[in-house]
Amino acid sequence: MKDCEIKREGDALVAMVGCEIDHHTARVIREMIDGKLADQGIACLRLDFSAVTFMDSSGIGLIIGRAAKAEKNGTVVEVTGLKGSLRRLVRMSGIEKIPNVRIK
Repeated sequence: MKDCEIKREGDALVAMVGCEIDHHTARVIREMIDGKLADQGIACLRLDFSAVTFMDSSGIGLIIGRAAKAEKNGTVVEVTGLKGSLRRLVRMSGIEKIPNVRIK
């Protein structure tokens, strides 16, 4: 998917999402991340939503699901770049209460 770039930066796996997140795109992004999340030595999964202009509940599921997978490896999930209504949506979902998730 050209609108999602995933790269390794030291001990972090960074997913830079640049598209709207609905059930179609969430599935593709999830598969891309999960394929790399199993790599050894990943201490942090950083989900960068700076370029995301729309996200429905599939985006919430994307974050929660990655947090559950990451927790098995002791990996922290950082969600960055949330603006306006996306930030409110994530806060209302209670994602911040998940122990290994940080909203930045």
